[in-house]
Amino acid sequence: MAHITFIHGIGNKPEPAALLNDWRVALFDQDGLDLEAIGVTSSMVYWADLLYASPVPAGTGQESSALEVELTVDSGDADLRWLDDVPEEERLFVERLGLEFGLAEVTATPDELAPDPIVPGSPLEAIPLPEGLKRRLMRVLLRDVHHFLYNVSFSPRPGETYQIRTDVRARVLEKLRDAASCPGPHLLVGHSLGSVIAYDALTAIDGAPKIDALLTVGSPLGISEVREGLTPPWTSQDGWPSQRVGDGRWSNVFDALDPVCGLLDRVIGKHYRRAGAIRVEDMGVSNTGSWRHSIGKYLGQPQLRTFMREVIG
Repeated sequence: MAHITFIHGIGNKPEPAALLNDWRVALFDQDGLDLEAIGVTSSMVYWADLLYASPVPAGTGQESSALEVELTVDSGDADLRWLDDVPEEERLFVERLGLEFGLAEVTATPDELAPDPIVPGSPLEAIPLPEGLKRRLMRVLLRDVHHFLYNVSFSPRPGETYQIRTDVRARVLEKLRDAASCPGPHLLVGHSLGSVIAYDALTAIDGAPKIDALLTVGSPLGISEVREGLTPPWTSQDGWPSQRVGDGRWSNVFDALDPVCGLLDRVIGKHYRRAGAIRVEDMGVSNTGSWRHSIGKYLGQPQLRTFMREVIG
């Protein structure tokens, strides 16, 4: 029996069971893949509670309306005053990353006071969402990416503190080991920052089991600042996760107006070669609606569904 392990991306999420159901429903809508009917099991690596105080209602953010997107990114989570307390190297990292995501400037201010001008002509500028909401989304993205890559100690609720990268890795390893007990094949799917988490798991977690295929969706893995934060030391000529994917497949699905993929490198195959050869199957799609990064939109794309069908049989 095939198994799919999902890893969610940036922003707050519904509680784990509801989130997994949302993904399965989005995959099934419009004559899609009915995982239950074809006997495919699935699980969700859930990490939103490490950075967010409490879950949002089920179904939030699956579509593209400004209201639904806004519910996933609270103004408090977009407060970047923590930048005043990090080493200069980390502050510069966040500033460079902000430019990659379409912000001409990143300021250590509360969300309400942030000027954060948007780069003219960038995918972020083209998105039909209110300017303030676009800036808030990017500020939350900057926080989540920074806290993961730099393994920040963070307390989302009184009495609970996590080492973000360490604790996310532990959750991924648990789900991968559970999936390894299934007959297979095993497909790992990472959306948004979840794609970075997936790659990190396949290259840097001791004892992680092998998988049959990797699917990255709306991924920032092409962004140079993100690549520099990968371990073990990433190289473009040998960035393929050979130890755990081997001769399996890796598909990367992106939308040209998805700002989370960065300004330039949505096509990531050239950055993750295997012994110099391009192996990643980059697939461009066109999502609808205001927020092109939505996982619900991506899961409805025929190219993505075709790849999944080919992998899970």
